[in-house]
Amino acid sequence: MSIKSILKSTVAALAIATGGSLFAQGTPIDAAAFDALVAQGPVADAQAIASSTWASRIKQAGTLRLGGTQTSNLFSLLNEKDGKARGFDAGLAQLITRYILGDAAKAQFTQVTSSTREQVLVNGQVDMVLATYSITPARAEKISFAGPYYTSQAGVLVKANNQSIQSHNDLAGRKVATQAGSTGPAILAQYAPKAVVQEFQTHQEALDALRQGRVDAYVTDYTLLLNALSLGTGDAKLAGAPFGAQDPYGIGLPKGSDGVAFVNAFLKKLQADGTWAKLWTISIGQRTGSKDVPTPPAIP
Repeated sequence: MSIKSILKSTVAALAIATGGSLFAQGTPIDAAAFDALVAQGPVADAQAIASSTWASRIKQAGTLRLGGTQTSNLFSLLNEKDGKARGFDAGLAQLITRYILGDAAKAQFTQVTSSTREQVLVNGQVDMVLATYSITPARAEKISFAGPYYTSQAGVLVKANNQSIQSHNDLAGRKVATQAGSTGPAILAQYAPKAVVQEFQTHQEALDALRQGRVDAYVTDYTLLLNALSLGTGDAKLAGAPFGAQDPYGIGLPKGSDGVAFVNAFLKKLQADGTWAKLWTISIGQRTGSKDVPTPPAIP
């Protein structure tokens, strides 16, 4: 049996166990509008490329080595039919690739998790990591961040029929899932110190634990929880409003890289010409019923 067949069989078994499809699409992304937006993205001139050693190396190699994910419905989801990833992060990655190389398809993808993102940069395996990557002081000791390009907060996800957990204030004594290597454990330690925390390696594993009743709630980035709800299974809901400090997402780069200034200039360009707002609307707004485009975060 092929790896793909094994994975499909596993997904099917989990779907039966949890009483629903784990990868139901809900409102699909407008692929044509997404692809058109990327195709219209800016392309850097020779002077802009020459100003950055980081960008010049990528230009010379002819490929941008990208660390990311392809299982996030709103941020980066692989379409197996055409082999393309689409979503907010995927769009930014493709736009950066186009900006440097003139072709959004010239990226070499490496799958990362919340526990491996720093390591692939430290080891020189990738040129950048774009994966709903929260900027934290601890991470900034090992790598550099461009951005932020997006901000969020923490949220609580529970089963749809759960009436006892209305917010993070109700998590004392409850089994709560979060992702190892994410900001979740620190957020729970601060805002729900009496919760019984269970750490999982991936977002999907934490969702599975919730849907199978092995935990009572799942605490992680609010935007990732919106992503889970956008899948349209109807078996989960948000408990209360977002809480905690603003969580800025950055683009991970090698420590001390002059790519930070290059990417920040690129992000400012996308904000100024309206591409950021259009990408948000196509990837997130239209898919979650959100009509008010948020203000992009200020970039240093």
